[in-house]
Amino acid sequence: MAKKKRQVRADFRKNRNVRAREKNWSRAADPEAESLDDVRAVEHVRAKGELSRKRTVAGAEVVEADAGVLVLPAIDPAVCRPGRVLRVQGLVSAVRLDDGDVRLCATRRLLKTLATDQRHVVAAGDRVWVRPEGTDEGIIERVEPRHGVLNRASRGRQHVLAANVDQLMVVVSAAEPKLKPHLVDRYLVTAEKNHIEPIICINKIDLVDVAELQPLIGVYSQIGYRVLMLSAERGWGVQQLRRMLGDRQSAFTGQSGVGKSSLLNAVEPGLDLRVRPVSEETEKGRHTTTTAELIPLAGGGYVFDTPGIRQFALWDVISQEVAGYFRDLRPYVSKCRYPDCSHTHEEPCAVKDAVADGYIDVRRYESYLAMLEEDPYV
Repeated sequence: MAKKKRQVRADFRKNRNVRAREKNWSRAADPEAESLDDVRAVEHVRAKGELSRKRTVAGAEVVEADAGVLVLPAIDPAVCRPGRVLRVQGLVSAVRLDDGDVRLCATRRLLKTLATDQRHVVAAGDRVWVRPEGTDEGIIERVEPRHGVLNRASRGRQHVLAANVDQLMVVVSAAEPKLKPHLVDRYLVTAEKNHIEPIICINKIDLVDVAELQPLIGVYSQIGYRVLMLSAERGWGVQQLRRMLGDRQSAFTGQSGVGKSSLLNAVEPGLDLRVRPVSEETEKGRHTTTTAELIPLAGGGYVFDTPGIRQFALWDVISQEVAGYFRDLRPYVSKCRYPDCSHTHEEPCAVKDAVADGYIDVRRYESYLAMLEEDPYV
């Protein structure tokens, strides 16, 4: 990661531009007055084109990271203290400083005005620098570059659910609500893209015959994904899950009602995270967790409890890249006759031949086709 200090011309959000001057400003003078003292003496004129969206940020650092070129505002280490964002609620972020102090922090206006494709500039898990204010408050002065970002597309913008994730616990339920393999595949593509280790956690196995899940488990296991069989209600597999969370920053994600909070309550007794039963009419989960929260574990490490998601649209993934994020499709992509093969209608196609010969699971191939169509509800 290369860094250098300089005077940086940074892009700012368009809605931060100053307003254009009033065209009829001279008519504001009172014609009966003896002087023009009441006329506005200073005019603010907006520049044209892209110049109107740039400003100079003195002393900033330019960082080349996985997310692109980032502009990091200068901070004073003698005044600011490093910390980790636990949760973001509206305009306030709860930050746990490295010395254990927890402060409720606002975000520096400069950070909020820098041009970005994100819905929010601060997310749970971010490493930040905080300028303390008062006894338990502060100002977030800088957000450090991220790795392992769990994100999705939301209304054309990037919604960062959690930052600096080491492993992604993709939680699904064997029943109530029913298991959705296509949704699992979307999470796996995001994990592959953002270099996060994914682990598939199948909860509520006490409600079904486990033998019925073996074909699905076998498909994921054969392509290198770890699968855990769990029951938060009975405590099955909880000890193994607890061992896997030590000294890592793990995100629990999945649709509503699969039991993410219940598993965390079983892993860490005393958390008392809110849980709600699944609707008997629709067999869908009810939203209980409303915001992503980073929780420190007594045995070491951190876990994210994220809100339940019923749709998961991929962010910044173009159709030509999707096959490369499928571990089972990837070996065959380079064997296709055409370098730009979409693996949908071309002949001959190594990927389609592998599906026909049974080397690639048909359902996984159908997930790939659904992602090409960018349908978030699969």
